Amino acid sequence: MGINFHNSQNKARYQVRIEPYSRRFKQPLQTHHGLWRDRQGIWIQLCPMAASEAGECGWGEIAPLPEFGSENLTEALHFCQSLRGEISPEEINSIPDDLPACQFGFESALMDLHPLENPPHLMNICGLLPTGKAALDPKLPIWNQGYATLKWKIAVTEISQELALFQDLLWMLPEGVKLRLDANGGLTEAEAHQWLQACEHQPVEFLEQPLGRSEFEAMLALSHEYETPLALDESIATWQQFLQVYHRGWPSIMVIKPAIFGFPSRLIEFCHAHPVDIVLSSVFETAIARKMLFRLATTLPNLDRALGLGTDRWFEDGGMGEWGNGGMGEWGDTGRWRRGDAGTRGHGEMETRGRGDAGTRGDGDAKK
Repeated sequence: MGINFHNSQNKARYQVRIEPYSRRFKQPLQTHHGLWRDRQGIWIQLCPMAASEAGECGWGEIAPLPEFGSENLTEALHFCQSLRGEISPEEINSIPDDLPACQFGFESALMDLHPLENPPHLMNICGLLPTGKAALDPKLPIWNQGYATLKWKIAVTEISQELALFQDLLWMLPEGVKLRLDANGGLTEAEAHQWLQACEHQPVEFLEQPLGRSEFEAMLALSHEYETPLALDESIATWQQFLQVYHRGWPSIMVIKPAIFGFPSRLIEFCHAHPVDIVLSSVFETAIARKMLFRLATTLPNLDRALGLGTDRWFEDGGMGEWGNGGMGEWGDTGRWRRGDAGTRGHGEMETRGRGDAGTRGDGDAKK
């Protein structure tokens, strides 16, 4: 169940407007899961049907990532079209758990009708480096944008080559900057040991998802063996997976992708009741979903780590046409987020590699 807003107890209904989008990456993003070329999703607008509330609309976004366990774009579109143009808060609260991106999008739009009382404050953002040798280009704008934390994706090519590039990358890191390494579940256990040994006494904040989702016990053992913390990502992509891992005693960091995690209210309630070390992370959504992510960042307690939202520069366009008028402003692609900043991001067409246990459900856009 989602949040029980004040107006969810009455007969409130909302007109639903949807707009599918497809946004091209400036250059394909290579990860262990494959090559990402564009980002597809759905923008949502909820407008009260009651005359007394006319003119007040809320904005949300459905940004599926089936490779991580969410519904695919076709399933999300089918759900939106089944609404026949209107929905109630009770119906939003009843969106099933096998549609987590829809849960997020519709509850975000409902929450957007209830502005925050306190404005967001300055927050640290983690920037995303290109994979492989491209990260070593000193002319990349990301090196001069004030990031205190940078992420580099690994398990993309042969490990000896990546470990050599890692040493070069460490040499390039400005003083005081931390590095996050993200394997997307693409390492073997032996390779994970190699990486963790290479990370010892280096400015590495954590190694993210070294092994596949089915290898929880092995990652738990690794988390106790090395000083460099491990973080789970693919293993906790959905609400149900998150609960399972939490109750199995994961002792370290958990990377949450709110746009595919389900109802935002559920995450807020859990984090206020349980001490957890989490990082909020992007699924390359647009500014509409990012607005909700920053709202979450101001609402969740003890959120001390840099937000994994430094993905602006990966897209060709910064605007969203008439859908850009939902109060987002402009997110600057810098290491600090300021109220009034905005941005855009994506995922859609993926050319998948063979290794790993991504468990894709597919939306017709994957090239095997």
